[in-house]
Amino acid sequence: MSQSDSSTRAPVRVVIAEDEAIVRLDLKEILVSAGYDVVGETGRGDEAVRLAAETRPDLAILDVKMPGMSGIQDITAGAQIAVMVLTAFSQRELIEEARDAGVAAYLVKPFRREELLSAVENVLATCRQEWAIEAEVAAYGDDGAAAEDKIATRRVVEEAKAKLIEQSDMSEADAFSYIQRTAMSTRARMRDVARQVIDGSLRP
Repeated sequence: MSQSDSSTRAPVRVVIAEDEAIVRLDLKEILVSAGYDVVGETGRGDEAVRLAAETRPDLAILDVKMPGMSGIQDITAGAQIAVMVLTAFSQRELIEEARDAGVAAYLVKPFRREELLSAVENVLATCRQEWAIEAEVAAYGDDGAAAEDKIATRRVVEEAKAKLIEQSDMSEADAFSYIQRTAMSTRARMRDVARQVIDGSLRP
């Protein structure tokens, strides 16, 4: 589901940090036209950190080689903010560094409108799923087994999503939403709901 199609969720709030003014303008125009709420924009990394702290966006789109950028962790400190990196470089080490810093996705410039919007939807869906799994593990699990519990939950949820996508013609986001909503309404764990989907005892 695209942002512009969503009628139940508030517009996604976005901060853009890109030192090329033309690229920054393109980003804003594409996102606003698709229904996103651009709550801040800047050409400097240190200003991006301030904007993220002040506006608490859902998503930060960052140029990885921007002046004043000390670390991506500064953007996400203490907050659930999805991060997508823009880069004109395709070196493997740069991408790996971004992933190690908690970046969920990257997009190589120049990009097309469809590429940007697809990447934004994917990074938001990925992060929302990860946050939901982390919250569930924190609520039900113990600290000692949290990492293993999260991996096990993620694995079975991914398998259930794949089955829903194949058999019920759902998008990935809709498949996860179904699992999450069912778990909430039945007061069950997402992992248990996912297992029911996999064994066929639960169908949409």
